[in-house]
Amino acid sequence: MRRSRSSSNAPWLLAELGAASAETIARRMMLMGMGRCTHAEYRKMVTEKIATTQSSWLELAFSPWTMWTSMLAPYHRAARSNARRLRNRP
Repeated sequence: MRRSRSSSNAPWLLAELGAASAETIARRMMLMGMGRCTHAEYRKMVTEKIATTQSSWLELAFSPWTMWTSMLAPYHRAARSNARRLRNRP
């Protein structure tokens, strides 16, 4: 079940998003630097950004009075899942 985010959770959401994004970027840069980044990972980088952006814009389109934290939620989910997935990668 998804937790709803209120404006009081906005600082926490931004902190988690920033930390997960930084970890994902660092891990992907290490993979690239070591020459171990696969074509599938490169494809995933592009396709997930497209899907996340579409999801965020759809949130805005169908609910114009939505809170900005709801628009950041797809980015937050993607960043956290990427960090988790890359953390478990050998």
